[in-house]
Amino acid sequence: MPTERVTFPGHNGDMLAARLDLPDGPHLATALFAHCFTCSKDIPAARRIAGRLSAMGIAVLRFDFTGLGHSEGEFSNTTFSSNVEDLTAAAAFLASRGSPPNLLIGHSLGGAAVLRAAKDIASVQAVATIGAPFDPEHVTHNFGGALEHISQTGQAQVNLGGRPFTIRKSFIDDVACQNLTPAISGLGKALLVLHAPLDDVVGIENASQIFMAAKHPKSFVTLDDADHLISRAEDAEYAADVISAWAARYLDLRPPAPPPGAPEGIVRVSEADASGFLQDVNSGPLHHTLADEPLAYGGTNRGMTPYGFLAAGLGACTSMTIRMYARRKGWPLDHIWVDVSHDKVHARDADTGAPSKADTFTRVIHLTGALDAAQRQRLREIADRCPVHQTLERTSQVDTSLAE
Repeated sequence: MPTERVTFPGHNGDMLAARLDLPDGPHLATALFAHCFTCSKDIPAARRIAGRLSAMGIAVLRFDFTGLGHSEGEFSNTTFSSNVEDLTAAAAFLASRGSPPNLLIGHSLGGAAVLRAAKDIASVQAVATIGAPFDPEHVTHNFGGALEHISQTGQAQVNLGGRPFTIRKSFIDDVACQNLTPAISGLGKALLVLHAPLDDVVGIENASQIFMAAKHPKSFVTLDDADHLISRAEDAEYAADVISAWAARYLDLRPPAPPPGAPEGIVRVSEADASGFLQDVNSGPLHHTLADEPLAYGGTNRGMTPYGFLAAGLGACTSMTIRMYARRKGWPLDHIWVDVSHDKVHARDADTGAPSKADTFTRVIHLTGALDAAQRQRLREIADRCPVHQTLERTSQVDTSLAE
């Protein structure tokens, strides 16, 4: 996915650092992502969720709040309210580029911030929160015994996630006076609440309170045993899949009309995880799946192997061809299933020094219904007319070039 490094002025004029993850294909919608408290735009959860959404046609702007990551300013001078103002500044930046945000996504305290900011961003049609607190003051539980010191002296250094941060009384006072209930009940936009029942940083009761305060349309999806930071790749990918599928009900994700002479469809395969072999496979703008390798070959086993896709293509084409013929003849074919196996494993075959081998696909066709022996035999013969079967049996040519 192409990524632009951009900057824009935050709530007080400090330049905020951001990444804009853009789709490889049609740009169907734009999301604005708010990271968790004292985190950054580059934490694994933000990066993975943005990558998965951009693969589905949704551009994602993720930025560092004032004083965090690569953004300018002093974190100690920020508050929850200033985070909300940074969010509206980010939305204004996107609007200036002609892509106002349709979707807000907030993680942890960033989730509380998007709930507060949503009413001030007219272009937003849907809001998703991940592990968000119902009460922003919840974040002060992380400060422990420093709260009394902050109250007495005006500030204190607090260790958060292994890093020291200066927290001032202005921050404590600001979160103490926040009440999100009116903002949630008056959201006027579709809401998705994602939360893990075992989250030991922001308890699951927060999700219940947010959900109960919201009006329909609203949805709640559990993240099962994910941790608060959504640090596991599979949890981040699941969250992104849920968000994209849910958002499609509320955003206009129809692609623009193709230019004259454009091909009917492109299958785009893009790397989803550079540490393994996971691939995003998009067939046009509407169909998405995953390709991978088994654990034994260095993959994560989250999708079919490349040869699995070949076998699937043969099986699907076989079944469709048989059904089309039986339907035309009016024969009593009730059901078809096709078992296909292949004798090579892609990870071994990838070694260019290996001797060439003939590929063997073994296809077993199952037919049910009141078919006589002649009909069954004819359908067996028709299976060989499947276009994919014919492609595999004859020599194919693959023309390859490098994109400019």
